[in-house]
Amino acid sequence: MMRALALTLISLAAPSLAQQNPVSPQDGTSALMGADVVFLGEIHDNPAHHARQAQLVAQIKPVALVFEMLSPEQAALVTPELVSDEAALEATLGWNDSGWPDFSMYYPIFAAASEAMVFGAELPRDEARALGEGDLGKVFGPSAGFYGLDEPLDREEDAARQQLQMSAHCNALPLEMLPTMVGIQRLRDARLAETALEAYADLGGPVVVITGNGHARRDWGAPALLARAAGEVSVAALGQGETGQGAPEGSFDLVEHSAPAERDDPCEDFQMPQSN
Repeated sequence: MMRALALTLISLAAPSLAQQNPVSPQDGTSALMGADVVFLGEIHDNPAHHARQAQLVAQIKPVALVFEMLSPEQAALVTPELVSDEAALEATLGWNDSGWPDFSMYYPIFAAASEAMVFGAELPRDEARALGEGDLGKVFGPSAGFYGLDEPLDREEDAARQQLQMSAHCNALPLEMLPTMVGIQRLRDARLAETALEAYADLGGPVVVITGNGHARRDWGAPALLARAAGEVSVAALGQGETGQGAPEGSFDLVEHSAPAERDDPCEDFQMPQSN
């Protein structure tokens, strides 16, 4: 009920800025300004990406921040007073025990919009687990149709998504797992889109969404699902890559590059031990 109501309330929220401030991919950073909802992509473990997100949040001055990394219950605990104390905020959220990169990378994003209301769009684990027992529409709930979850993907897109999942997991996933992995990605995209629309319905814009590049892509990520559900809400998206590694997959209004993060070989854990 709340999900459908959020879409109904869009028409009662602050008017769309799409006509007043058209978003143009040729305008550099200005391509992100003036949109109702702005997706700021990242490679999760790159500190420079989070520093850039914080800088842009300070410029955009959102009334709401949506985090892929937080549950709705965690987000409800965040207050301006709590945001003023980094250690207290981390402890309240239990961030450093969550598996996400260190909170020190993300805290400047909170601090850059300390008065913004925080929303959580994390996909509940029970929904991800339930995907093995039912279809996307049943798992997501009554509003699934708004985000196309009641329809199969185009065959070409489905194949491309499966290949990306295989590559992201170092070509080590069993083939039979790929459809489920793609389904989980679609659920996460829809959860981000819906949460952003709920924030916009409640508060107007601008709303900023902090998420990985894969969810921020305009061609088939959360921005595409948001546009499908509420085309009158204007959207812009930033993708962040690493110098020398090529552009992030997908389409964005703006793509920027930072120095690569120092990291161990991500495929090391997938390598099978050699027999003697």
